[in-house]
Amino acid sequence: MSFEPTRAAGLARLSAFLPRAGRSYAARRNFDLPGHPDVSGLSPWIRHRLVTEEEVLTATLGAHSASAAEKFVQEVFWRTYWKGWLELRPSVWTAYRADLARALNRVQTEAGLRAGWEAACKGETGIDCFDHWARELAATGYLHNHARMWFASIWIFTLRLPWVLGADFFLRHLLDGDPASNTLGWRWVAGLQTKGKTYLARPDNIARYTGGRFRPEGLADVAAPLDGPDNPPAGPVPTGDGFDPAAATALILHEDDPDPGWLLDRGLRPAVTVLLDGTADRSPLAVAPAVRAFATGAFDDVLARLGDLLGEVRRGETGDLSGLVPVAPHAPQGPARAALDRVGPGLRTVLRPYDARAWPHARAGFYKFREKIPRLIAGLESDRAA
Repeated sequence: MSFEPTRAAGLARLSAFLPRAGRSYAARRNFDLPGHPDVSGLSPWIRHRLVTEEEVLTATLGAHSASAAEKFVQEVFWRTYWKGWLELRPSVWTAYRADLARALNRVQTEAGLRAGWEAACKGETGIDCFDHWARELAATGYLHNHARMWFASIWIFTLRLPWVLGADFFLRHLLDGDPASNTLGWRWVAGLQTKGKTYLARPDNIARYTGGRFRPEGLADVAAPLDGPDNPPAGPVPTGDGFDPAAATALILHEDDPDPGWLLDRGLRPAVTVLLDGTADRSPLAVAPAVRAFATGAFDDVLARLGDLLGEVRRGETGDLSGLVPVAPHAPQGPARAALDRVGPGLRTVLRPYDARAWPHARAGFYKFREKIPRLIAGLESDRAA
């Protein structure tokens, strides 16, 4: 499975997957087989919004009935839900970063922890499936979702390594590494996200869904939830800002939403466009070159398609923005948000309508959010009608 960081490549992947997005996906989605033939592989493009959730959902429901495509549609909305949940509870991201800093300090001072962490990251634990996934992730920037769950469970409950170090390993290597989905997914496996509910990797389950390639021995047979504070209550929903298309504008693009086509469609014509790449800030450690290259390639693709409409283009620091109103697509919690926060006063952040509709429903668990999916899909249909 290859991942070219262009919108055209993402749309081609979507088109190729559509025939399998219905009942075939529902029946086969949990199988982690070579080449990953049973899943879409769209997540790197969706994560960087070179292809949007709306486009994927619209295309899927244009090709399949709602009942046939239910499982795939829910998978798309899981990413939306996680983002909304963390947006309403930003302190969870802050706590993760603080806990990671403490864990990395322990790695420097505790030889046993360092040895175990290094073996896990290198794929040298002696657990064949785990080592395969560690090496696959490092080589390709991708893992099947089921493998991610097994990997996290083995990391936490068999290897007994701090979960934040595992979440950091993923975020440094995944092309689709998303602060919300990644952090909250690891918390869910550990029993921190939904109190008392953990995920235990079982040899028979691994054997079944890897086509018999792996049947590991010596895995933990219990998964006791980790201790941690209760989840904070949901805070206010981000609303975003408006902008004046006629104003002299500096457009600030970031890796979470680098394609400004939707803002250009609203009449925005920036005098300056800044490409603010915060990918290196995913971790205090070195981020995989492929991850940084995908973000750089996404910016390059945007410039190739839309550069004539973006004014003077600057990469990196914003430079002097005197006399310009800085405008940016809203960045969810994570490194891109931190980069935008450094832009300074006067920044106008614009929230996509899809996020504005969905995130207010992420106050509780996914199953309550799932009840709102028909209404959210109807919102997509209203957008198309408009």
